Amino acid sequence: MTVGVALQASGPDNQIDATVRLAAEAAASGLRSAWFGQTFGADSPQLAAIVGREVPDLQVGTSAIPVFGRHPLLVSSQAQTAQAATHGRYHLGLALGTKLLTEAGFGIPYERPIARLREFLTALRQLTETGSADFHGELLTATTPLSARVPGAEGGVPLLVAAMGPQALRASGELADGILPYLAGPRALSEHIVPAVTAAAEAAGRPAPRIVALVYGVVTDDADVVRARATEQLAFYEQFPSYARAIELSGGKRATDVAVIGDERTVADEVRRYRDAGATEVVFSGTDIAGDTDRRRTWDLLGELAE
Repeated sequence: MTVGVALQASGPDNQIDATVRLAAEAAASGLRSAWFGQTFGADSPQLAAIVGREVPDLQVGTSAIPVFGRHPLLVSSQAQTAQAATHGRYHLGLALGTKLLTEAGFGIPYERPIARLREFLTALRQLTETGSADFHGELLTATTPLSARVPGAEGGVPLLVAAMGPQALRASGELADGILPYLAGPRALSEHIVPAVTAAAEAAGRPAPRIVALVYGVVTDDADVVRARATEQLAFYEQFPSYARAIELSGGKRATDVAVIGDERTVADEVRRYRDAGATEVVFSGTDIAGDTDRRRTWDLLGELAE
């Protein structure tokens, strides 16, 4: 099992410079990968490409680009560029997105998300593996009158999906290389998520999927204070059915119930529970919520566990 961290630089500094500094610190702590969320701000594949060039010890990944408001041709171009820039260390994560952000941000209807995900993955696989596509679906068309190949990105790009619901897990098992579940605790992973995506992959004749579990957690001596902050920060996700279901299947009522907050022994034990639940990789997010000292403690522990 490998261990990584999701990076989100905050503050008044140049975001790209600050992210590179954080990534170098993460690598020095022994962490193996750095992941970047996609917002309406910085472009995550570009950020991953820059960090991957500057910090060659890290695998880098996007977690995750919504399939609404994007096209496989453009995402393939971004992903292949990042893959060439990092010499094969880039991992692309996709997501269904949400009705709220899709319709409010892009002004397009959030309709048939699973069908769109399936078509997106099918076209994107053709593009990233061959540099060409001839895909005509119900919702998407992707053809290449000109080559879409990026020299240096041969071999394709690992495709992961932020999937947790039954239909998304089935599509991911059949068409992707793995999943990126977030706010899904060990119980949800072992009893629901891992069996579903693994069965779909086996039925499709694909290799066992990667399970990259994104975990909100931090090592701290002020667990009550940090948990209160986490409760406020994570409340945003509770309004979305996929996260609410994952939290419930994990045995929690609030998102903070699946957060991993405590001393080194507490956090190490929880990381091992994720491993035992089927996670092939664990990626911590939220490590800056308690300040630099606790972030460094968290990264040092995770680096030890990565060894």
